[in-house]
Amino acid sequence: MTVYQVKVTLQYIDPPVWRRIQVPGDIKLGRLHRVLQAVMGWEDCHLHQFVAGDIMYGSPDPTFPDDIRSERNVRLDKIASAGDALIYEYDFGDGWIHRLEIEKTLAPEPKVRYPRCLDGARACPPEDSGGPPGYENLLEILQDPGHEEFEETREWAGDDFDPEAFDVDSVNRTLKRIAS
Repeated sequence: MTVYQVKVTLQYIDPPVWRRIQVPGDIKLGRLHRVLQAVMGWEDCHLHQFVAGDIMYGSPDPTFPDDIRSERNVRLDKIASAGDALIYEYDFGDGWIHRLEIEKTLAPEPKVRYPRCLDGARACPPEDSGGPPGYENLLEILQDPGHEEFEETREWAGDDFDPEAFDVDSVNRTLKRIAS
């Protein structure tokens, strides 16, 4: 087995929200989707797709004709190598675009369970926050307790929402649950 080290960066957010993960190179894209949901903090409430070059992979929907190929049996190591990048788009309405940069490939470490998260920065935006522009607006409101929408926005985002928070140990506990 080869391990892929991948830097996942949520695009159009400043300062950036990112994660550095290691996954088996032979991971299928359907499982990689579940890993990305866990490491980013999404809730898997929306459609998604991977884009590698000009090919899109996801969960084809017969009521939604398009050129998307099934992600179910496509392995990461068959569509990307070290130095390559691909796109993971989540929630087509909000348009959360993630750049997945394959930083390097490694031999697996003894007694290490993959996938795992090595590092990251900042909390994932809340679901349905309106994409990058909506999230920027949400952050502006939350920084101003005098804002007329502060209380409503704080309640909607959750009292414990901290845009600067990231807990790698918590992410890895979640990954262990989904890896089983």
